[in-house]
Amino acid sequence: MKSLKEKQAKVFETLGAELGLTNVMQTPKINKIVVNVGTGTMQKKDRHKNDFIAEQLAIITGQKPSGRKAKQSIAGFKSREGDVVGQAVTLRGEQMHSFFDKLVNIALPRTKDFRGLETKSIDEMGNLTIGIKEHTIFPETGDEELHNIFGLSVTVVTTAKDKESAEAYLRFLGVPFKKLDAEAQKAQAEEDRKAKARKAQQKAELAKAEAAEAAEEAGTVVTAEDAGVVEEATEEKTEA
Repeated sequence: MKSLKEKQAKVFETLGAELGLTNVMQTPKINKIVVNVGTGTMQKKDRHKNDFIAEQLAIITGQKPSGRKAKQSIAGFKSREGDVVGQAVTLRGEQMHSFFDKLVNIALPRTKDFRGLETKSIDEMGNLTIGIKEHTIFPETGDEELHNIFGLSVTVVTTAKDKESAEAYLRFLGVPFKKLDAEAQKAQAEEDRKAKARKAQQKAELAKAEAAEAAEEAGTVVTAEDAGVVEEATEEKTEA
């Protein structure tokens, strides 16, 4: 079984033509992996929950997590500013490679009724976010902790330029996505096309607005309607 490092070395050679890469420096890669656990509601039932989750995350990821504090007080959630409401770990380098291999090859296949990840888990920036319901899919957790099961989210941050490139890249690395039938593939392609069209339209509108604002500041904007008003005023002045 090939590791992430071994597969990464062959990305340009294998996917270069498909992704339109002309330089090895354009090759997508995993920048970091972020593991998050929210403890807001659990903390109210058990004061030691944060400590337990921090300990388990350290065992699973091999790195000590940092507490995430509430930025403001919200009465509806019974949270105060400064309360620890979650734990997070950011993995890079060797620990990131090791965790990715373990996640893809061991943990995800151990998930109950696992049928593959949805491709819509990839956002437009090329990052993959996975929601895991039970932390016990990782082999480091013991059976004696079954009464303290918690969920977590894993975000794989890549340097891929868009969703399609990220999907092809992650599939090559071995991420188990669902295999879609012909109809589902067609619907997914149509949805991706519409999303890309919306994004292009938003970019065009933003660029147009910025150009108009810049021209207005420079005092060079004269619309057709304004030009007509200026001509009429000039004619009236000439006649007088």
